[in-house]
Amino acid sequence: MTYSTEILNQSNIWATTADLTTLRHNLLDLFCQLAYKEGDFVLSSGQRSSYYINGKQVTLHPQGALAVGRLLFSLLPEDTQAVAGLTLGADPMVTAVSVVSVYENRPIPALIIRKEAKGHGTKAYIEGPTLPEGAKVVVLEDVVTTGQSALKAVERLRDAGYSVTQVISLIDRLQGGAELYQTSELQFQTLFSITDLQERYRQIN
Repeated sequence: MTYSTEILNQSNIWATTADLTTLRHNLLDLFCQLAYKEGDFVLSSGQRSSYYINGKQVTLHPQGALAVGRLLFSLLPEDTQAVAGLTLGADPMVTAVSVVSVYENRPIPALIIRKEAKGHGTKAYIEGPTLPEGAKVVVLEDVVTTGQSALKAVERLRDAGYSVTQVISLIDRLQGGAELYQTSELQFQTLFSITDLQERYRQIN
């Protein structure tokens, strides 16, 4: 679906509502309208799937980014010192949460984890402010399938000396990610499961 002018015209509703439950329902509808497709797809994990979720259609959408930032911020532990994620899917998410955190008077910086080390300069894997040793970082992910992408981010952050005990995703495809995180001693939260998304998709279509 192309960019929704109807959603754009309702932007003030998204910006002013303090009700996170309503915001969550609006975000789920946005995923159904813009991100969810059915067909024959090959995922980044190599698995074939009868559906595909392009999370960036939502996280790069103005109202979607606002909802993502507010909802994910509300899930962060009080002692969170940064949010981080593997490029490219997590980039708009960590940015949205960081911007929202300023308006909530609890500034939280964003870190972006490269898939490969930068080939010049410092050759770093992690982009963003340098944090104290042991800083508590929460990893964000848009769509979790096997869980490997977020786990790679966790490993890079831990190698850098940060403390990572939690992963939060927008959608869990229920294909092994949660179990992988559990074996890596990571808490896992998700805004929606694929069941939530598919049920709502069929209701509105």
